[in-house]
Amino acid sequence: MPNVLYTAEAHVTGGRDKGHGSSSDGQLDVQLRLPTEMGGAGDGTNPEELFAVGYAACFEGALGVVARRTKVDTGDAEIDSKVSLIPNGSGGFELGVELDVTLPAIQDTELAATIVREAHHVCPYSNATRGNIEVLLTANGEPV
Repeated sequence: MPNVLYTAEAHVTGGRDKGHGSSSDGQLDVQLRLPTEMGGAGDGTNPEELFAVGYAACFEGALGVVARRTKVDTGDAEIDSKVSLIPNGSGGFELGVELDVTLPAIQDTELAATIVREAHHVCPYSNATRGNIEVLLTANGEPV
């Protein structure tokens, strides 16, 4: 892999039911548990929550890149993310993602949508998932 900017390292034992995960730098240390909706006690986090936080954080960074490139002030962007676990009908599972982006400094609906659309092309999570899972985007409450 040429030109690597950064590599995150983590270690997991026990999986999603009774697992533990940690990053090599010690900044992330989580108990992995099934959510109550899947029969668990809900006394830890799960891969979908971690993916939701990671995707939203990454997407917010991509918004910043687009804002700098286009010289547009997006204000303090906020992203509400949902990651759904969906049976695929073949014994496996798929993910579905919803990113609800709020750009408080942008009142123009089309400009907000354009910035979110462009961020979707910049974001590494979006690029990794494109064509593999459904990702629904909204900008200031309007579908993109």
